Amino acid sequence: MGKVVLVTGVARQLGGRLVRRIQRDPEVDRVIGVDVLRPEHHLGGADFVRADIRQPTIGRVLAEHAVDTVVHMDVTGTPLGAGGRTSVKETNVIGTMQLLGACQKSPTVKRLVVKSSTSVYGSAPRDPAVFTETTPPKSLPSGGFAKDAVEVEGYVRGFARRRPDVAVCVLRFANILGPRADSPLAEFLSLPVMPTVFGYDPRLQFVHEDDVIDVLRIALHEPRRGTLNSGTFNVAGDGVLLLSQCSRRLGRPTLPLLLPAVTRFGSVLRTIGVTDFSPEQIRLLTHGRVVSTVQMRETLGFHPRYTTAETFADFARSRQPGLLPPEAVAAAVDRVAAGLPTARAAGGHSSQPDGRTAG
Repeated sequence: MGKVVLVTGVARQLGGRLVRRIQRDPEVDRVIGVDVLRPEHHLGGADFVRADIRQPTIGRVLAEHAVDTVVHMDVTGTPLGAGGRTSVKETNVIGTMQLLGACQKSPTVKRLVVKSSTSVYGSAPRDPAVFTETTPPKSLPSGGFAKDAVEVEGYVRGFARRRPDVAVCVLRFANILGPRADSPLAEFLSLPVMPTVFGYDPRLQFVHEDDVIDVLRIALHEPRRGTLNSGTFNVAGDGVLLLSQCSRRLGRPTLPLLLPAVTRFGSVLRTIGVTDFSPEQIRLLTHGRVVSTVQMRETLGFHPRYTTAETFADFARSRQPGLLPPEAVAAAVDRVAAGLPTARAAGGHSSQPDGRTAG
């Protein structure tokens, strides 16, 4: 008998993609997709159960299908359908509590994979240059999805202590991008003009949605020789990009504002429903965040197909052209650089984290 895998959050595109992908795995016998909303996309041959993980009925679903592997994808920062932020928080936190309670009582569950986020580290002015999985945050997130993720991981650690016989894998994803990206950051990067915090150019990391599916598939299986798929792992593509580089590659100009003005601007965007420009996102776009992926490679045995720059390029190709064509911006930068021979000879140009020259 192969694995019986239950996946939560299948009404979202990533959850649906994972369900369709793991059905092709020879080690998987059955897949059960769970969500409070019926997916608009197809789930292949998977069984769909319309259930709310915030309710105790999720325990009956585990028992009826004799589930041995649970992939908890329903931890997210964006609402799906009606309900807004309150509904998202309840699903993230209360839903996780109910799901873990059901897993704890289930005699068949042997593996749990949880989709988390590098936002648990927060973003602060005195952050280390690179976060490892054991680096404590300088200041815990005070609200929004980042705080939800911190609480979710706390409940998962408690579950792992109570059920040491269950292999638990927590995947902390950097900002997920790709052609189908649906997140507050993707919405921000799609604005015609991007408001930024004056005087700051944060370092950002991205992970491609295809790599998200691949690493989740690895985590739900038995580890290969020399690897271990239980524990907590940062997941991100190689390299970093500056926010200024992102804006140039999108052809979208930035509007540098003082921090109070950016905060007010974000409130306006949230009020009119353009994007969820939350305080946690403002902190990310001020101070940035970079994580180490050594454990992802050496312990989990996962090597992303896309770098951060390649992930962003794939995302950029899926968006409408910006106000400033990237080719024209690059040509203008080259002309300016060509007119500064003294500075260039003196080493005045600087190398950016992705290996490109500043400009």
